[in-house]
Amino acid sequence: MSVIDWLLAGDPAIRWQVRRDLLDDPEGAALDRDLVAREGWGAALLAMQREDGSWAGGAWWPAERPDPDDGQPWTGTAHVLMLLVRLGVDPGSRPVREAVRRAFDGVRWEDGDAPFLEGEDEACTLATAIAVGAYFGEDMRGPVRRLLADRRRDGGWNCDPPARSQRSSLHSTIGALEALELYRRSREPEPAVAIAMEDAHALLLERGLMYRRSTGEVIDPAFQRFSFPPYWHYDVLRALDHLRSTGSPPDPRLAEAIALVRSKQTSAGQWPLENTHRGDVPLTLEDGDGRPSRWNTLRAMRVLAWWEGA
Repeated sequence: MSVIDWLLAGDPAIRWQVRRDLLDDPEGAALDRDLVAREGWGAALLAMQREDGSWAGGAWWPAERPDPDDGQPWTGTAHVLMLLVRLGVDPGSRPVREAVRRAFDGVRWEDGDAPFLEGEDEACTLATAIAVGAYFGEDMRGPVRRLLADRRRDGGWNCDPPARSQRSSLHSTIGALEALELYRRSREPEPAVAIAMEDAHALLLERGLMYRRSTGEVIDPAFQRFSFPPYWHYDVLRALDHLRSTGSPPDPRLAEAIALVRSKQTSAGQWPLENTHRGDVPLTLEDGDGRPSRWNTLRAMRVLAWWEGA
């Protein structure tokens, strides 16, 4: 079985993106995308929604929090909605529209009791609200203005308040960038958004996506291990896939990051899952760390196609 055939044997959420990004098959992609809300992972996630519109009874956290030693739970509304976004569920699908409307109307954030689409004050939850709202067609101009106002001096973001850190975090910055890209696609061009994204991209590129600018050392070895879903965590493949998604031309400063991606391909042509983030999950998508990962394979192949196509 070829790698493409193996990918196409996966969930509709994988299949439709393979057809769109690797096979240039828009008709087949549309047919598979239509199935995401009705079969497999997407349908399973939608079926978990509670009558109050939430998943697990909360926005960022479940109503019943597990022991902190078990890791952060990923079962709350924000994480499930972001996972549906990553699956590429059709926002125009009737069951999807109904589910997100119940969530937007019924779920409030734990810190400040704000409605879901307003987000909280810190960049991580605010960016999540923007990403989800923009993807599902909501007007997110107000939250975007707040996110832009929260940028740090170096051009990125940090979920810690400015009083605690004036330096950005790559974890916070990639989440903000993904949110702004989804927002950018949903509206007419806004110069302030474009400038903010360019500045944050420059921050990533100056570091080769993984190095300290001061010493040239790897910032965190975890950045070199590719996970899915990433939740709020940064890694090199996530950053490359974001840059690809913006239509940006490949930058020569990405060469080492691309070499890292290539180095992880197995003799069977696949990429393994790495660094699964601890905590309760609503759904297990793959077979565990060290095993072949359709998500990492799909993302690595489309990043390499973008790099080589240029």
